[in-house]
Amino acid sequence: MSNTISNEQLIEQLKWRYAVKRFDSTKKVSDADWKTLEESLVLSPSSYGLQPWKFYVVTDESVKKQLQPHAWNQPQIVEASHLVVIAARKDADSGDVEKLIDRIVEVRGTKREDLEAMKGMIINSQKGAIESGFINHWSARQCYIALGTLLTSAAVLGIDACPMEGFVSAEFDKVLGIDKDGYQSVVVCAVGYRDSEHDWLSKVPKVRYDNSEVVKHI
Repeated sequence: MSNTISNEQLIEQLKWRYAVKRFDSTKKVSDADWKTLEESLVLSPSSYGLQPWKFYVVTDESVKKQLQPHAWNQPQIVEASHLVVIAARKDADSGDVEKLIDRIVEVRGTKREDLEAMKGMIINSQKGAIESGFINHWSARQCYIALGTLLTSAAVLGIDACPMEGFVSAEFDKVLGIDKDGYQSVVVCAVGYRDSEHDWLSKVPKVRYDNSEVVKHI
């Protein structure tokens, strides 16, 4: 399959992207564009394909207002078109592996017995993470892969975004019922369109170190 965009176009969009501080609340992401961005989240890669996440998409203005005080009143929370709260599965166990196996059988038509070796390998890895107290960290790390996918996909579509860790996870979980679902919020991403007039960051160049300083070819 040929590239859908050129190398130059990709780099140009990534240079155009920045963490938007002020959104134009009058501009909303279209249903068609949001459907694409949502699908990009679902298509994000994860360790073993376990997908230990849930994406809470907030567009209700009253709910955004409830969340804002728990994010140090940052304006992106209420100004963005869509607010995506990416949450990680809490205390994942072998049942989550069985769920994945069920889905593989359903989608690919694979015989369950042919997946026993793979299932055993994943469960053993998971067991080690559980015993070392690392399992929730493992799941949380997967959420950042999904975040990166969303940020890049939005940039390619010419849609702005802002990744945000400045929020009180426990309070977001209460407002959105995330804790009751067995998940824990990890990171937030505001999505919409920049307000260039009021966002100082939109007017300054992107600052990055030279490739030679951060990339080492071996």
